[in-house]
Amino acid sequence: MPTKPDTAASSAPAADASETLIEVADLQVHFPLRGGLFNRHAGAVKAVDGVSFRLRKGEVLGLVGESGSGKTTLGRTLLGLNKATGGSIRYRGKEIAGLREGELRPLRRNLQMVFQDPHASLNPAMDIATAVGHPLQVHGLVPDAAERRVKVAETLERVGLSPAELFLDKFPSDLSGGQKQRAVMARAIIAGPELLVADEPISMLDMSVRAKILQLFLDLKRDLDLTYVYVTHDLASAKFFCDRIAIMYLGRVVEIGPTAEIFANPRHPYTKALLGAIPDPEKVGVPRNLPRGEIPDAAQPPLGCAFHPRCPVAVAGCGWEARDLAALLDRHWLAAGEDARLTESALFARPAELATAGLRTVSLTPGKGHTAADIVELLGRVREKTRDDAFWRGVTAVEARGERACVDFAEGSDPRLRLVGGTADTVSVACHLVA
Repeated sequence: MPTKPDTAASSAPAADASETLIEVADLQVHFPLRGGLFNRHAGAVKAVDGVSFRLRKGEVLGLVGESGSGKTTLGRTLLGLNKATGGSIRYRGKEIAGLREGELRPLRRNLQMVFQDPHASLNPAMDIATAVGHPLQVHGLVPDAAERRVKVAETLERVGLSPAELFLDKFPSDLSGGQKQRAVMARAIIAGPELLVADEPISMLDMSVRAKILQLFLDLKRDLDLTYVYVTHDLASAKFFCDRIAIMYLGRVVEIGPTAEIFANPRHPYTKALLGAIPDPEKVGVPRNLPRGEIPDAAQPPLGCAFHPRCPVAVAGCGWEARDLAALLDRHWLAAGEDARLTESALFARPAELATAGLRTVSLTPGKGHTAADIVELLGRVREKTRDDAFWRGVTAVEARGERACVDFAEGSDPRLRLVGGTADTVSVACHLVA
């Protein structure tokens, strides 16, 4: 990775240091689910669920998280490519969330996007001169075709496609992946935007050209006074490129702050897990405390803190529920073997009772020939074998009540972002463990 220059992302012009370009408040993007007879409404996928932040002019904000965290949806929504279902997006003080396409179109020259796949971003039937110059034509900036061609050539030179005459009449199929991404970047900057949302812009490129493209982003930022939202799952590139980083999990920002502080002193357990997953050639073979499982379903997110089912340090108030008991039993049976699973699962007449979302008390019906006491006894044995599992910190009672076995969970809550640290290293974290 090239050395980050002093004039690059870490040093936005002093005059712009406090100028807010984009302000996002409680932004929500929910995609409705359809199902059942007559295509009735069946809930919603909460792709973005209450995100707030400010983006200052001249800075680079990284949106980092696993696939399914909502970072790409958030980036697209900032530009009106996805419709916000709640909350606010203000661009230079003007509300743009909810604007119709006709109202958004004049803003498109100021707000542009670089997509993940350069191969799909360019029309294969359109030569580079036409594709890159299209924004000038759409916005009526350079009506004359000859003048547009000159402007396109200048922009291609700026992004490193030089000499431009070799590329103007080529088609996307004639270009390498790195050259295509440079052409996409030329198209994004040719109308003079203020903000670029870059969605995983290097993830589909060869390793040999990734650093060069990131350096080009920094050079363009310096030369054109650009502001970036950088969407990525790659913390290494975010460390090099970004001024601030927002860690996203299941549609929420769980930690946001200066890049150096996030790397030096991560607060949220998910941030620590992401940093722990970065390959270190000096620690090959050293065990890592990576989070178990995968990111949950955004249509039925966990209660309380969404990360708690995967968190090794979760506490009683993190929001435990019936589905967490089902996951614990699955882990137990995976370790115990198939025979144990078949025998012990027969104790439950209705396994669906374990999978019901949002239950803080789960009432379990015994299987045929079994009693509530049998289930309580099983859970006691499982507890002995898994006593270190964070799940048990949230259990307040396991007992038979009449003909049913009941498991009660502690009252939990959904942690909200709160400020921690001093003025120079201020970080906001959503975690019950961070004071």
